[in-house]
Amino acid sequence: MSQLRRATALAHPNIALIKYWGNRDAYWRIPANDSLSFNLEGLWTRTTVTFRPDLGTDRLVLHGRPVTGETLARVQRVLDEVRAASGLAWSAEVLSENNFPMGTGIASSASAFAALALAAAAAAGLTWSERALSRLARLGSGSAARSVPGGFVLWRAGRGHEDSFAYTFAPAEHWALADCIAVVSTRPKVVGSSQGHALAATSPLQAARVADTPRRLALAQDAILRRDFAQLAEVVELDTHLMHAVMQTSQPRLLYWHRASLEVMHAVRAWRAAGRPVAYTLDAGPNVHVLCPATLAESVAADLAVLPGVNEVRVATVGGPARVLEEDEGLASN
Repeated sequence: MSQLRRATALAHPNIALIKYWGNRDAYWRIPANDSLSFNLEGLWTRTTVTFRPDLGTDRLVLHGRPVTGETLARVQRVLDEVRAASGLAWSAEVLSENNFPMGTGIASSASAFAALALAAAAAAGLTWSERALSRLARLGSGSAARSVPGGFVLWRAGRGHEDSFAYTFAPAEHWALADCIAVVSTRPKVVGSSQGHALAATSPLQAARVADTPRRLALAQDAILRRDFAQLAEVVELDTHLMHAVMQTSQPRLLYWHRASLEVMHAVRAWRAAGRPVAYTLDAGPNVHVLCPATLAESVAADLAVLPGVNEVRVATVGGPARVLEEDEGLASN
């Protein structure tokens, strides 16, 4: 047997149009409600997993720096599942890097654990289905389930591990949308999403948000199928405000917005009132995702860039699935 079992995978973060916030089962990361997203082409996490017989323990390196603690424990949860399924007993070295800021509301954990799931499974010799890989990625980060398939992705919450997975609802080429990400902060948030999910049930608004999710989800699906931007804009902004209302009324309260976040939201609403097809959504962070038809992305990004407090604008279109890279496509940086 070879003394190394190695694979590299690349995955995109995703932007949720109908949000995931709060878990029905925290251990298995079974969400409180279904969610809908699309992957962000041009933004990526690249991860190399190497199983080695000479390692005493698993090792995680992010952007060249060793990482321990809770983050390593979440990585080990995924690795342990792969080892149990493959019969491989070796520890692993995990090298990972992003081309976008981590921990700022751009779903870095989604792409990170999707890439980890694919790389670990491939390195261990497992040929799992996309559905199985989505379940595996979910064990590290719930939203990572959505970064495994491509295009517009629906994550069915399910009742347990086997039936909680994501799948492509519509292919990437179905609708040429763009996400112009107004970056107002690159500082990692003080309260991470995992902690925030645990607080969701303390808000008196969470039950109402979850109960209304099927209605919003149906509206969003219909808007995507019919390519109706006006309808999508209304439901996406409503969903974002419902999630942040839960955050802002949990115990303790979470306020992810910055002053610049509000500046962007007000500008987008004014532009839409003037007839421009734009809409905003925010994940658990201050950075604002501004959606628009891909043909307008350049002009929207230019106008966002001059707003007060906007440091830069990243533009992403609807992206494809996570994938294992060929050896000549390069390994993650050491």
